[in-house]
Amino acid sequence: MSDKPSFPLALAYLIDALNSWFGKACAWLTVFLVIGTAVVVVLRYGFGIGATALQEAVLYAHALVFMGAAAWVLQRNGHVRVDIFYQKFSGRRQALVEIFGNLLFLLPVALFLGWASWDYVSNAWSTLEASSESGGLKFVYLQKSIILVLVISLVLQGVSNLIKALYVITGRLPAPEVKHG
Repeated sequence: MSDKPSFPLALAYLIDALNSWFGKACAWLTVFLVIGTAVVVVLRYGFGIGATALQEAVLYAHALVFMGAAAWVLQRNGHVRVDIFYQKFSGRRQALVEIFGNLLFLLPVALFLGWASWDYVSNAWSTLEASSESGGLKFVYLQKSIILVLVISLVLQGVSNLIKALYVITGRLPAPEVKHG
């Protein structure tokens, strides 16, 4: 038997790798958030100089940190979860909870968010919406697009989680160990 994973499992691992890479890249933006915010504060209160473009860039980065890294956090099981029972479940039962959670909650909510924000984002793109502030950035349409990045990455991670959970249930993949505390 080959050590090469089947197509669905290879797809899940590819999604995991992409979301991991993108999430880590977004996480590095926190360095810019700290430095950018400090510079804005020093310029404004130390020198009386406004830095609208930098302030807006910090807002864009903030959106990317939280929405861009959300799927990576989900992949790493880092989201808040009420697991008073889950932590005591066997690996197969946890996989079953994962399947139902993805099918009943994650995917419907993510798809609804994509549907509900589509007009908002597409209208911004149709006009190449720019900041209304003097000296602001001309890329508001890109900032609004981060919502769709969130949706796409969460849907893909949900698909990956479903595939892996199905493999656990069928015994073709060992159940991951749950870390307590």
